[in-house]
Amino acid sequence: MDAKVLDAAKTAFPTRTPGVMLGAVVHEGACDPHPLVRFPLAMLNRHGLIAGATGTGKTKTLQLMAEQLSAAGVPVFVADVKGDVSGVAVPGEASDRVAQRARDTGFDWKPAGFPAEYLSLSGRRGAQLRATVSSFGPLLLAKVLGLNETQTSVLTLVFKYGDDRKLLLLDFSDLRAVLQHLTGEGAADLKDYGGISKASVGVLLRDMVELEQQGAQAFFGEPEFDLDDLLRTGADGRGVVSVLELNDVQDKPALSSTFMMWMLARLYHELPEVGDLDKPKLVFFFDEAHLLFDGASKAFLEQVEQVVRLVRSKGVGVFFITQNPRDVPADILGQLGNRVQHALRAFTPDDETALKSAARTFPKTPFYDIAATLTSLSIGEALVTGLSESGAPTPPFVSRMVPPASRMGPLTDAEFAQRLGASEQVRRYAQALDRESAREMLAAEEEPPLAQVPDAPRPTRAPAPAPARAPKPEPSAFEQILKSPVTRTVAGQLTRGLLGALLGPARRRRRY
Repeated sequence: MDAKVLDAAKTAFPTRTPGVMLGAVVHEGACDPHPLVRFPLAMLNRHGLIAGATGTGKTKTLQLMAEQLSAAGVPVFVADVKGDVSGVAVPGEASDRVAQRARDTGFDWKPAGFPAEYLSLSGRRGAQLRATVSSFGPLLLAKVLGLNETQTSVLTLVFKYGDDRKLLLLDFSDLRAVLQHLTGEGAADLKDYGGISKASVGVLLRDMVELEQQGAQAFFGEPEFDLDDLLRTGADGRGVVSVLELNDVQDKPALSSTFMMWMLARLYHELPEVGDLDKPKLVFFFDEAHLLFDGASKAFLEQVEQVVRLVRSKGVGVFFITQNPRDVPADILGQLGNRVQHALRAFTPDDETALKSAARTFPKTPFYDIAATLTSLSIGEALVTGLSESGAPTPPFVSRMVPPASRMGPLTDAEFAQRLGASEQVRRYAQALDRESAREMLAAEEEPPLAQVPDAPRPTRAPAPAPARAPKPEPSAFEQILKSPVTRTVAGQLTRGLLGALLGPARRRRRY
């Protein structure tokens, strides 16, 4: 059977195909050349999954893929939950374990660092990520605040009111001002929207205060993060690896996962349709993916599924990283054609059920008992299936993963400080802006008018004859289009797109 496995692997993963090299098929006896397992570059916008129990090698697989994508000129976004991926910027250290793994896989391992930028929700570990409240939208904000469906509908109404009145909701102070206005002097404005109870507003305000105490003032506001910064390549043509450092905000898991979903929704809106490319424009690694789906409403899950399905056409590949495939909803899991499944453990009846469920998601193969294989994989081994150049799924193969070329550990504090100090991107987002927005606009409306002093009586005069008016020019064709009911309807529909994110006019894209 071993020879048949090797022949099938060589057919499924031809070495001529440009791609991301993952590892070598595990087999008995010597074999030269080693049958390598790889994902074709052209198929990496078809999305994927990296799964496995804690400590089985998921993070190193993520790092390995990020390195090879960067080397192929593909920009990468990764979420670094524990701080382990920051070392991607510096060469790895040779060791006996690395040398042995290189021999086992027939991989010509050489240490290398890759161009990296660091991002942060707190601003302490990289360039400050920010989004305006208006841009974030009601569905994503409701997920962060943990609102139920009734409270989410109230929040959606408030956003609709703000959009219609051109009230910029840049930070929480703006949203608070609108909520207070609608339960006070502006209550009559809601006759066309439906009322909102003061109890519901009270819940929203309390949830907002709680999130502010966790530091929301840092990541809601301006300047908003420019997603062009995720699409950069270095001077040597390698893709920049953007690392979102999350080890200092681990107490806000819902916020970090939801913020990444906002980034995907905006990428879908802002990037042009590109069809099939030789390689993706960006590959987006979504770590701790279960946090995005836990407790999510049906409406939210439907919108996430739509974003994932559609962003592929913009040249963006998405890889979800989690412990068990069951953490990802079935409609989304069905879109993940590239799979790296590390070991699963079955210590309880629930674990056994999850194991059987995971095994059923793999293509059938005569070579392996999938369920038994998943429990017997060693650290750094995985069951891998991908999409061939034609888009057909390959059979799954047990593979021993090659070691990353960069450091398999975090940067030291001194190294990290040096890199942040040299980053122009960090400096660009360091200073928050506070321009006129909903809070100031509503305050101006509610100021009492100045007392008027009556003028002294003046002698009456006969009114002067009105000057002759020039005939009103005929509206241009462009003006007629703008005033048409169809245009107004379409414009209204485009105010907010997938996941409720605010969709302004597409920006002119920067070139690097």
